[in-house]
Amino acid sequence: MRGLRASSLLLCGVVLIQLLSSQIHAQRSKSPWPTLTGEAPLVIARGGFSGLFPDSSYDAYNFAMLTSVPDAVLWCDVQLTKDALGICFPDLTMSNASNIEVVHKNQLKSYSVNGVPTQGLFTLDFSLKDLKDVNLIRGILSRSEKFDDNANPIMTVQSVATQIKPPLYWLNVQHDAFYAQQNLSMSSFLVAASKTVFIDFISSPEVNFFKKIAGRFGRKGPSFVFRFLGQEEFEPTTNRTYGSILSNLTFVKTFASGILVPKSYVLPLDEEQYLLAPTSLVQDAHKAGLEVFVSGFANDVDIAHDYSFDPVSEYLSFMDNANFSVDGVLSDFPITASASRDCFSHVGRKAKNQVDFLVISKNGASGDYPGCTDVAYEKAIKDGADVIDCSVYMSSDGTPFCSSSIDLGNSTTVALSPFRNRSTTVPEISSLGGIYTFSLTWPEIQTLTPVISNPYRGAFSFFRNPKMKNAGKFLSLSDFLNLAKNSTSLSGVLISVENAAYLREEQGLDVVKAVLDTLTETGYSNSTTKKVMIQSTNSSVLVDFKKQSQYETVYKIEENIRDILDSAIEDIKKFANAVVIQKLSVFPVAQAFITRQTNVVEKLQKSQLPVYVELFQNEFVSQPYDFFSDPTVEINSYITGPGINGTITEFPFTAARYKKNLCLASKENVPYMAPAQPGALLTLVSSTSLPPAQAPNPLFTDADVTEPPLPPVTEKSPTSTPGTPSTDAQAPSGQTRNTLSLLLYVFAMVLASLPLL
Repeated sequence: MRGLRASSLLLCGVVLIQLLSSQIHAQRSKSPWPTLTGEAPLVIARGGFSGLFPDSSYDAYNFAMLTSVPDAVLWCDVQLTKDALGICFPDLTMSNASNIEVVHKNQLKSYSVNGVPTQGLFTLDFSLKDLKDVNLIRGILSRSEKFDDNANPIMTVQSVATQIKPPLYWLNVQHDAFYAQQNLSMSSFLVAASKTVFIDFISSPEVNFFKKIAGRFGRKGPSFVFRFLGQEEFEPTTNRTYGSILSNLTFVKTFASGILVPKSYVLPLDEEQYLLAPTSLVQDAHKAGLEVFVSGFANDVDIAHDYSFDPVSEYLSFMDNANFSVDGVLSDFPITASASRDCFSHVGRKAKNQVDFLVISKNGASGDYPGCTDVAYEKAIKDGADVIDCSVYMSSDGTPFCSSSIDLGNSTTVALSPFRNRSTTVPEISSLGGIYTFSLTWPEIQTLTPVISNPYRGAFSFFRNPKMKNAGKFLSLSDFLNLAKNSTSLSGVLISVENAAYLREEQGLDVVKAVLDTLTETGYSNSTTKKVMIQSTNSSVLVDFKKQSQYETVYKIEENIRDILDSAIEDIKKFANAVVIQKLSVFPVAQAFITRQTNVVEKLQKSQLPVYVELFQNEFVSQPYDFFSDPTVEINSYITGPGINGTITEFPFTAARYKKNLCLASKENVPYMAPAQPGALLTLVSSTSLPPAQAPNPLFTDADVTEPPLPPVTEKSPTSTPGTPSTDAQAPSGQTRNTLSLLLYVFAMVLASLPLL
């Protein structure tokens, strides 16, 4: 009878599991989310908004609640004090994320932590009373120190629950075995805390911890999540590697309902930081009945090159993957995780635009490929740019072509080529020597190898798409225009013209005529399908184009300005249809914080001049802290804040995806899609840490607009070939300058060609 009863119970268990599995499958089949339950992935705020404020501080937790989805989960790393009370603090030792060394000096101790001798100021050596004067500070030095003086006290597990009132609460126990060795019981604390605090999740990387707490929280207790560390690391209580435990998910299911894994467990990277094929972990875990949560998300770290420095793209690859969706993400920047989930998931390339502005490329998709190459332009078109741009420069034989710089040393390996002796100094262009476009013929330029721009290589060691750093070929203006004309998605082209006066007077090259002739030859003079915009920083250039054509003209103001006179606007309207201004002319910045919003955009738009703003880049170091290291937050703040008419960007995909933002179609104003309020973040900075007052940017006046007409074309002397040393008395010093310039070029190009470590 006992055997029959056991068999019956087993059969009932199997049937129940099958019924539950069928119910979950039916629920998932109706949901757009292929998570285990069919619910949207959870946004878990690690220590609150710890990407900006001190980890586990009141400010961090409160800001996370203000800027995240309504069901956001607050994460607390639980540590125990000497008096067995639980506090939220990111590590066992306290020096890195608090000012404890100021409050408690000369109290370092050493312990063995999982067999590793560790020295520091440990939480267990201090009572909660001892810690009352200890404040939280940033734990990652690359993040802003401006919030360190905000006197954020250490919070207990209970105080987070009572003061912040999180909708969902996650307690992570990283070192239960260590505390047990010191006669402190983490399980006893958690069970006691659960009497007054509702705990939704408990995670730990230690198997034996779950055996201790099994059955101690009742039927409605928290979900248990086993946390995986590095695959080669040893789990301290079983002496097995996490990789070996991963191969037996049915074992994990015996004590946990979910797993928390690093990103690489799902989407591994190769040695060059490119994505490899995804693993089957999510699908395998779901089959075993385990939810999958993923850790390691932060906007201010270097992510896989495949994402083009765009954190939303990274989140979507985990949340909205064609093959799976994880059940939650652990993030230092929950605002980006929230927007990724609610605003950009399940949005196809053909989805309807929710907002109208122009996405204008900057040298094509130059954040992904060498600027002004065929591959950069093709990617810009594929990524959804409305307008692609060509900065036109002239070769010595009069061919107009697209280049990101008049100095070929900035965009090619010319300094390592046979043409390296063509370096010359042109004071009208730069005080430094250069190898200029007008020093080479077009066939010679076509032999040069393009080089991708790396604006943040030096200070931050950020490298753009290294595998494609020399990809593509340069295009003549004619080839560029034909490429654009054959695209069905582009609305127009923007042609930039600079140095026109110098080229006419000193080189005998008429770039205005060359552009107009090429537009006519490629069929744009009669085209009604593609808009042509001519851009320049010189009013004289645009006046010349206006006299000879009907193309739209765009005046570019290079300076960062605080305001613009009405009289200057009236002058601009005489020759321009639109204006380009710099980002700092909209939102001035002091020490990486926005101080205010100018009225420049408003004044120009009131005069019927559309405003395009440059330069948008995805690297988080290009943005003030107010945008939370997220290029999508930055774009949103310019579009829904001052309401600019277009973005000029090196990463067109990010701006084009924003236009399909589902949250913009919603009647509800969600906090994770609210524009940054100028100066608001500074109000959260302690007065002792405020940046000093900055000198104001200049006022733009009509005197800045007015220029003499372009000079006539001067016939070029056949003896003044650029790069050829002069024979007059100044030749030695000129040759010295050229030699020094050449040495600088070669040095720079050798650095650019070094292998990435």
